Amino acid sequence: MFDQYRLKPGDTLRSVAKKFETNESTLKDLNNIYYSDSIRAGMDIIVPKNTNTYFTYYTIEKGDSLFAVARKYNINPELLASLNGLDMDDFIYPGQEILIPKSEYSYYITKEGDTLDTVSGMFKITKERLLNSNPTIYLQEGQILVNKVR
Repeated sequence: MFDQYRLKPGDTLRSVAKKFETNESTLKDLNNIYYSDSIRAGMDIIVPKNTNTYFTYYTIEKGDSLFAVARKYNINPELLASLNGLDMDDFIYPGQEILIPKSEYSYYITKEGDTLDTVSGMFKITKERLLNSNPTIYLQEGQILVNKVR
């Protein structure tokens, strides 16, 4: 999973890599950057989403279905599919790794027309808390936003 990050003044590939728990080489490959000094403030780059905090991994076994995995982890099957970029009728296969959302978080996948007010209302939290929990919010359709359940 990936996210978009807008470079701020003073950002370097090294500082961004550290922030997103990756390395400079990965950032260069993801963004077709050949020279570290070719980045500038205001530029949008692709960064790996830090999934260690919000997800665990599950390797699909023979006979698994999205419904069975969702039932096993007590999560909504549509959420499981969406978080993994799948449709409910997509084929999954043994050995495939998927993300399982951790139970101490609630998740929301943005829809067209969402605002900070509507999303914070869905989570029943303040806009400030939403912004603190999600450092990069674009409110584009399909963005995953999280909230730690207290």
